[in-house]
Amino acid sequence: MDKKLLDILVCPVTKGPLIFDKKNKELISKSARLAYPIKDGIPVMLEEDARILTAEECER
Repeated sequence: MDKKLLDILVCPVTKGPLIFDKKNKELISKSARLAYPIKDGIPVMLEEDARILTAEECER
């Protein structure tokens, strides 16, 4: 994930920062409790495609 792109992208729901999860290829929004997938190197920033984070994942 390009650092410059990550600096520009925000959560479309909360407009908060995103954390890149390299292992799972996701962008994490702790404030929205959502994980946006990265498919073929492209972040899919749609709420309906995001995975809901567990309470444990939000605490990390």
